[in-house]
This record gives sequence, structure tokens and C-alpha cells, in this order.
Amino acid sequence: MALWRAYQRALAAHPWKVQVLTAGSLMGLGDVISQQLVERRGLQGHQAGRTLTMLSLGCGFVGPVLGGWYRVLDRLIPGSAKVDALKKMLLDQGGFAPCFLGCFLPLVGILSGLSAQDNWAKLQRLWPAVQLANFYLVPLHYRLAVVQCVAVIWNSYLSWKAHQL
Repeated sequence: MALWRAYQRALAAHPWKVQVLTAGSLMGLGDVISQQLVERRGLQGHQAGRTLTMLSLGCGFVGPVLGGWYRVLDRLIPGSAKVDALKKMLLDQGGFAPCFLGCFLPLVGILSGLSAQDNWAKLQRLWPAVQLANFYLVPLHYRLAVVQCVAVIWNSYLSWKAHQL
């Protein structure tokens, strides 16, 4: 509980920095989970460079882009009622997500050999539901962290898929 309060204080004092670092940390965690729990590499076989790549992608691309998008979206559609959440989800999934994924998946592919086609169907099922709940239930400052927590599972899958031999 003390850790959560410290996180909230840091988020209130430095929202942008904390959101970007949260995104990077959770993407790195997704890779660690992939390597240790899914691939069972063990500590000796852990590829630290791969984890650093995912962490850097989170801090340098995902965190800033999604954090900025959530701010813009909240200005475009203020409020958190059911209808507002639905509007945000539709704009997010219909307008932003294709553009974001059009950049993100090739970037991941460049960095690690991941095929965008491999993941498209799964993305279409997972993220609309996550975003609807996120826009309806979660205050703006916590949205990136919530999405990144869900993304830990997704990032574990992406990292595993990207690094299959």
C-alpha cells in the first residue's frame, strides 16, 4: 500500500515522466515474463538486451505516444459517462489504433523480427474491450498505467512471438 501511495504522489508531481517510465517498465516486465515463465530461459539464458529493447520501446515510443493520445482524447471527448467512454473507445479503435499499430508493429518487427500479420486478429479482439473499460472506469492519469498492466500479458506474448527461433 505504501508503494501505491508513493506511485500516486510521483504521478501527481510528475505525470508525464511517471507515465512514460511506467510504460517502459511494464513493457520490460512483459519481456522478463516471456523469457522466464513462457520460454523458461532461466537467469543464465536471459537476454538482457532483448529486455532493454522492450523497455526502451515503452519509454521512447509507447509511453509518449499513448500518453499524449489519452490527453488529446480527453480534450476531444470530455467526461467519463458510459456514452463518453463508448465514443472514446470508438475513436480510439477506429481512428488512432490503426495508425498506432501501423507504426508500432513494424517498429517491433524491425527491432525483433515480429510479423504484424501474426498478431492483427488478436489485437482486434483484446483492445476494444480493454479500452471501453478504461475510458469508462479509469481517471485520465491512470489510463496509461491500466493499459500497460493489461499490456504486460500482451507484451509477454509479443516478446515470445517475436523471439521464437
